[in-house]
Amino acid sequence: MTPPVVRKVLYGGDYNPEQWPQQVWDHDYQLFDAARIDTVTLGVFDWALIQPAEDVYDFSLLDRIVGRATTEGRAICLATATGAHPPWLARAYPEVTRTDFEGRKHRYGQRHNACPSSPVFRRLSAELARRIAHRYAGNPSVVAWHVGNEYGGACYCALCAEGFRDWLQKRYSTLEALNAAWYTTFWSHIFTAWDQIEPPSALTEHWRGPDHTAFQGITLDYLRFMSDAMLACFLGEKAAIRESSPDTPVTTNFMGMYRPIDYHRWAPHLDFASWDNYPPDDTSQARMALTHDLMRGLKDGRPFWLMEQTPSTTASREVNPLKRPGAMRLWSWQAVAHGADGVLFFQLRASRGACEKYHGAVIGHAGRSDTRVFREVAQLGAELERLGGATLGARTPARVAVLFDWDSWWALEISDGPSRLVRYQQVVLAYYTALWESGVDVDVLPVTADLRRYDVVVAPALHMLKGDLARRLEEVAARGGSVLTTFLSGRVDEDDNAFLMDVPGPLGPLMGVRIDEWDARGPEFVNPVRLRDGETELEVEARLVFELVIPQGAEAVGTYRADFYAGTPAVTRNTFGAGHGWYVAAGLDQRGVSWVVRRVLSAHDIAPRHPDVPGLETAVRIAPDGAELLFLLNHGEEPVEFGVTRSGTDVLSGAHFESGQRITLDPRDVTVLRSEVG
Repeated sequence: MTPPVVRKVLYGGDYNPEQWPQQVWDHDYQLFDAARIDTVTLGVFDWALIQPAEDVYDFSLLDRIVGRATTEGRAICLATATGAHPPWLARAYPEVTRTDFEGRKHRYGQRHNACPSSPVFRRLSAELARRIAHRYAGNPSVVAWHVGNEYGGACYCALCAEGFRDWLQKRYSTLEALNAAWYTTFWSHIFTAWDQIEPPSALTEHWRGPDHTAFQGITLDYLRFMSDAMLACFLGEKAAIRESSPDTPVTTNFMGMYRPIDYHRWAPHLDFASWDNYPPDDTSQARMALTHDLMRGLKDGRPFWLMEQTPSTTASREVNPLKRPGAMRLWSWQAVAHGADGVLFFQLRASRGACEKYHGAVIGHAGRSDTRVFREVAQLGAELERLGGATLGARTPARVAVLFDWDSWWALEISDGPSRLVRYQQVVLAYYTALWESGVDVDVLPVTADLRRYDVVVAPALHMLKGDLARRLEEVAARGGSVLTTFLSGRVDEDDNAFLMDVPGPLGPLMGVRIDEWDARGPEFVNPVRLRDGETELEVEARLVFELVIPQGAEAVGTYRADFYAGTPAVTRNTFGAGHGWYVAAGLDQRGVSWVVRRVLSAHDIAPRHPDVPGLETAVRIAPDGAELLFLLNHGEEPVEFGVTRSGTDVLSGAHFESGQRITLDPRDVTVLRSEVG
């Protein structure tokens, strides 16, 4: 058959035909046709099959697998097979396996078990990638290269200790600079030779787990180093691929808001971002939207792939709930709404054995096509065919940016004080949820991003301030924009040392506040906060952290109602140039966060879309031809009714709607309205 030309959202997923005999392949491809599966990810875990010994390479089975997919006209996302290393490698080179945080040297087993600093692992993984790329680069069905798989797994072995010291010498050049950054005059930690430095672990600087460390600067740098060490493995394989395949895009599958790896440091090295979406429950719609926007923001708004999702259930958790009828379709469309140009599953056929045999699949063990799951997959496949290329390359026209920073995440959660109950991801999610519920299009960006095109910048728990960020945030407000930040922001510099100035550090002039004291309480303690702006007033609850604000020009928008600081500001607004800096000094509940966020949006005439329709998510993408694509998704359990704000045609049903016309969406239903703009 003719090799595929990508003219639509790619649809398919991980396929492992090496696990089954030929007759199963025949049946699978018949079912793929029925479900409109046009893309297969091949060879993710085939290292042991391809290379059964160090000097032996056998491509006979992979040749058959790739050949069959090509003959069947499928687009191929071809992996480098390095997602897990084979037993012989660990036996021949014991130094390849990881040493964990507790200091235990691992033997062969599981996956994510290779030391990222191991020269042997880097050499052999790159060589395998080189040979695979050389063999299949000429196949036009290969539309992308998939390096590794879900990178993760920190190591604390002697090789990593050596790599850490090399990394530190490049970062600091001198021990004097390192000692200053790590504040080593504390507890007699001054290092006088590089070889005195140990990885921070349960055997050195830590107690009670990875987040309890005597020296936050050391642990922070080790987190950065380990992220970079794994990136070096990726880069080695990518460079090997490029020797034979200079143009086919290269990616690896991220895991969304995954704390151990700073995906912003990785993003420049991927040709496109992709990620695996496995929400913990069926109430994670805002969290999924946040993560989609984060993945899109990694590459400056360019589309990403949803590389993995389950069509039904996971198998890795204590309890693995089933996706309710319609949820898989709805969540897939949510990915497209937020920028996905590929919707793929793990897995296309269920494994027969090992730890993922009960993980959901498009095709179950019985190979049936009359299951509910298969019917839903086929329905979505038909809809994506009808969508065609309408969304390919489309962009999100966001006027609001949310800053997401791994360094702030790490620094906040390894800090002693004021509260270990404050979790960075939860704070960011609360503010994103307020925007999501308002139907506002959002870009989730690194702190290094260009902010000039945004009217509103939301920076929750911006604990660490690096580089010229404070100045760039001031520029947003000075030209008429709004900057919103929260408690525990502006506390430390890039070395995790406190600023020698009033809290919130360099953000003080923009926020117009000074904070000398802060209170932290258990989750059962509530201090009410009264919010007031003009005639609008609301009393909400605040928990965990309560900063005591001394205005330095800012006006109070919310005040505490209890304790000795009752009547003092909890939320402030400061005029700065033509705009404002907003500061939320306490852990407001979701009602309070949403109230503040809507006040900020209203100052810029950013009108919420259908704010009174609970469960309705909206998102806009602008197609390359200028058409507006409005996605309307009902996450609720009941039908919703609302008026269309712009005339358009539903690209799924072909129905036309005039502006103002009422539309009803059933539970977990989707409409995609295309409107010609201009």
